[in-house]
Amino acid sequence: MAIHRGKTTVAGQAPGTEEPPDTGVRTPPAAGDRHRLTALQGLAALSLDAMASVAYGPESIVLVLAAAGAYGLGFTLPVTLAIAALLAVLVASYRQVIAAFPDGGGSYAVAKKHLGRRTSLVAAASLILDYVLNVAVSVTAGVAALTSAFPELYAERVWICLGVLVLVTAVNLRGVVESAKAFLVPTAVFVGSILVMVVVGLFRDGPVSTASAAGHASALGEGATAVGALLLLKAFAAGCSALTGVEAVANAVPSFRAPAARRAQRTEVALGALLGVMLIGLSVLIGRFHLQPVEGVTVLAQLADASFGHNAAFYIVQFATMVLLALAANTSFGGLPVLMSLLARDNYLPHVFALKADRQVHRHGVVWLALVSGALLVFSGGDTNTLVPLFAIGVFVGFTICQVGMVRHWFGERPKGWQAKAALNGFGALLTGVSAIVVTATKFTEGAWLIVLALPLIVLAFEKIHRAYAQIGERLELGRIPQAPQRSRSLVVVPVSGLSLLTCQALTAARSLGDEVLAVTVTHPAPEDRQAAEALRRDWELWKPGVELIEVSSDTRSLGRPVSAYVRELTQAHPDTQVTVLIPETEPAHLWQRMLQNQRGSVVAHAVRRDTDAVICRLRFRITADVR
Repeated sequence: MAIHRGKTTVAGQAPGTEEPPDTGVRTPPAAGDRHRLTALQGLAALSLDAMASVAYGPESIVLVLAAAGAYGLGFTLPVTLAIAALLAVLVASYRQVIAAFPDGGGSYAVAKKHLGRRTSLVAAASLILDYVLNVAVSVTAGVAALTSAFPELYAERVWICLGVLVLVTAVNLRGVVESAKAFLVPTAVFVGSILVMVVVGLFRDGPVSTASAAGHASALGEGATAVGALLLLKAFAAGCSALTGVEAVANAVPSFRAPAARRAQRTEVALGALLGVMLIGLSVLIGRFHLQPVEGVTVLAQLADASFGHNAAFYIVQFATMVLLALAANTSFGGLPVLMSLLARDNYLPHVFALKADRQVHRHGVVWLALVSGALLVFSGGDTNTLVPLFAIGVFVGFTICQVGMVRHWFGERPKGWQAKAALNGFGALLTGVSAIVVTATKFTEGAWLIVLALPLIVLAFEKIHRAYAQIGERLELGRIPQAPQRSRSLVVVPVSGLSLLTCQALTAARSLGDEVLAVTVTHPAPEDRQAAEALRRDWELWKPGVELIEVSSDTRSLGRPVSAYVRELTQAHPDTQVTVLIPETEPAHLWQRMLQNQRGSVVAHAVRRDTDAVICRLRFRITADVR
């Protein structure tokens, strides 16, 4: 078990080194870079959450303002412009985060350096909650669009949700590049259809069709002549759900090809530009068509109806939206495993999350995310409305911490123009902080209290894991030069149940390992067992292997406990002797043949490991011939 200390570095990069400058000359990607992202692939792999949010961001604004009637809907565009301004601030900020922290981690990395350990853990906990909830919300929203078109599937929505989750997980286990390739076309179709819808709608004098909203009850409130600041603030906070996913690129910088930071910055800008254009364009259309929210029909569906008419183009927009909403979970699969690997390297999560497969995949992080998200899907019954109140709070907390940390960064570094950059980040921190408070307050009774409770619990879990690793490191005296190794007397114990080639090879290996070898067999008082024991004793005397056979009697048919008890007696009797238990086992030629094994080796190994400090060595005897 390795305990990592000091600065985290990217795999394959020496500490203190930086990426080479981008000279404009393109060279073929290295072998490892084949499994890393280009800027375009990064847009497909890490932006699905943000892109899909245009399906519910403008609608969230409209639903809040609708409480003030038609007059309130007139503020849709100003509120959206304010959100777009915040988006620009966030994109600019995260470009700076990418340059300053090319190892990834986003708000966690910023807070760790500038705001202290505890604050960084709060940022990490908020990001983990946001990523997990994003998977559940995205999958349920996509499946909800499907069941709206095919109501007969509604009863099976939980199984459909789990099926989509398995599909996304399987693609991500093949590598982040494979997921980017798989989702590039759906992303392009969705973005293209939204942009075309906006352009076409701008040339319309009025809605072409209102068929999708016909027969549905209006969600518009009673008429009003004034809109209060609190309502505008709630609309702003609700619409900020469209900003979830903006941080994903900064969290996953190591997933990009070299120069990773430069490519990630380009991806962040492209994401912000596309998202901003789509949000503003949709809001302009809402005002242009005097759209009113209705029950059972999304705002995006009404806009597609008004721009294209109720034809094939309308259904293309709906289908693209459904697919992208379901696949928006991929953003979490791209960002969270990288964040978890950084936490693991800092000893706040089990080190297994830092392991990376041959396709640059943090498979343990991917599988963990899938399992937790699957549990949420089952718990919620595949219902989006159960999960939405919990969504977006974590990301606002992360935004705020990141912005405050970058203000500290500029005050510490003081490069040219640092005052303007610090002011930009400070303004962004104020906006996202207010949004976090408003969203939490307005959704507290709807389930947001769970997030407020979960954040400190996750931080406490981080602390407990960190203390455990610190204790292990202290016990192993890591960081200190140990005393010179010494040779001690070695005693090897070999459990046997009969004579065979396996027994011979086990004793041969044991004699090469230890100064003394003992063969141990467990006997039982039953008549048939006594006969077997006598036969083994007789054959052993005829064989004369030069190794003493020890018979350990057991009143029950237990195997592991008698062996471990005998080994414990040996270690107590010979405290200066290194006792090793060598367990011989067969390795079948075919996977299905493992079902034929009696698992005695595993039973003995478990008992010895549980009850003694002896070294366990498992000797594998490979069977190459087919068993017919």
